[in-house]
Amino acid sequence: MNNQKSNKMSDNTLKLTVSGIMVAMSTVLSFIKFSELPYGGSVTLFSFVPLLFVGYAYGAKWGLSAGLVYGVLQAIFGISGAVAGAGFAWYQVLLCALLDYLVAGAMLGLGGVFKKVIKNPQVSFALGSVFACVLKYLSHFLSGYILFGTYAEWFFTEGGGMDYGANILSTYSGNTLSVVYSLIYNATFMLPETIITVIMACIIISVKPLKKACGIK
Repeated sequence: MNNQKSNKMSDNTLKLTVSGIMVAMSTVLSFIKFSELPYGGSVTLFSFVPLLFVGYAYGAKWGLSAGLVYGVLQAIFGISGAVAGAGFAWYQVLLCALLDYLVAGAMLGLGGVFKKVIKNPQVSFALGSVFACVLKYLSHFLSGYILFGTYAEWFFTEGGGMDYGANILSTYSGNTLSVVYSLIYNATFMLPETIITVIMACIIISVKPLKKACGIK
C-alpha cells in the first residue's frame, strides 16, 4: 500500500514538473511572434503545442490545469495592451480576461480528447489539436463580439486594410456586423496558428521518446 502511494506521488510529481516546464515553454514561445493584431491576437512559434502535449500525455485534468495557468500568465502580460484605449469598465476587463485568456488558454489542454478512440497517434493528436484550437477560437470570438464589436467599422476600413471591407459594411450592420467582424478578426490569427500547431503536433508525436511519455508503444 505504501509503495502504491509512493509511486502515485512520484508519478504526480513528474507530471507536475513536466506540466510546469510545458507552461514555461508555451509562455516563452508566445513572445516569438510572426505577426500581431492591434487589439490582441498574434501568430506565434507554435506556442500552443507544449500545452496540447500535456493534455495528450496526461489527460484533460492536467491539460486544462496547465492551460489555465498559461492563461493567467498571458492575462498578466497581455491584458493591459489588449484593452488599452478601449475605455472598458471593470467588469468588461474581467470578461476580457476570462474569455481571451483564462478560458482560451484552458482549451489548449484538450489535445488528447481523441487519444483513446483513434489509435494512430499522429491522427489523434492532430485532430485533438484542431479541436482545442477551434474551442479557443470560439472563446476569442465571443470576446470579440461582446467587447470589441464596436470596432467593426474601423477594422473594415482603416484597421483591416481589406479590399472587401466596403462590401461587408454595405451588406451587414448592427449585431450581424459585429459577428462578421469577430469571426474574421480572430480567424486572421487563429487559422495560421492552428495550421502551424497541427504540423508541429504531427512532428513531435512521431518522436519515440515523446511517444513513450504519452504511453504509446
